[in-house]
Amino acid sequence: MKLRDHWLHDSGGLVWHWRALRRRRSLWRPFRQQVAQWLAAWQPPEKALLLIGPSAGYTLDGAFLARWSSISALEPDPLARYLLRRRCGERLQFADLDVFAPQGMQALAAHYSGHAILFSNVLGQLAPRQPEAARRWYAALRTALAQRHWASYHDVVSTARRPDAVACQGIAGESLEALMARFWHGGEVAITDHCSFGLGLDAAAASALWKHRAVAHWALGPAQHHLVEFLQHEPAQT
Repeated sequence: MKLRDHWLHDSGGLVWHWRALRRRRSLWRPFRQQVAQWLAAWQPPEKALLLIGPSAGYTLDGAFLARWSSISALEPDPLARYLLRRRCGERLQFADLDVFAPQGMQALAAHYSGHAILFSNVLGQLAPRQPEAARRWYAALRTALAQRHWASYHDVVSTARRPDAVACQGIAGESLEALMARFWHGGEVAITDHCSFGLGLDAAAASALWKHRAVAHWALGPAQHHLVEFLQHEPAQT
């Protein structure tokens, strides 16, 4: 279950850093602001944070990172680790647990019992190549972290067509198709479904479980548009 280094990947590594360097202060700015607002409203009681897949933290604002007394991170990209360390200093420690390996989620729950957990734009990368495997992993996540404070923002769909509406919108229990109709007002939209909407739950179950659900538009490039889901989990009151 040891996390291996990755230098080259479409959603990480050298290609990702090149894109971020060009776009994070311009094209990505509206999305980064939406992430900052959502994270400001996430207030778990823990003082320590575990980041999973944050890359160099390009979509994480400094105010959020400064809130925590200590930060641990699981990140396979060596360059991302170096850049994130420059932002966070000695409060940041890296570990090599691979949470996507068999029994990885159970190991995470056991080793980081004192941390709030943030999946930083990583869960949407589990599919679409292996949607059934992704759904099984989401089920393991829900079980392993049922009594933990955690949150995630992740790709839901991606397309070359820019949405007609781009503001962040709350999710009121509707299906993915109904939600997409709020962003694209007619016509055909060819999409890649990342099989991550509600993290494997149907609309009713997802609305009952996840807190503060919303969807935002992220223009990664001029012809690369993503809808990103935000959700928060709180332990059930006993």
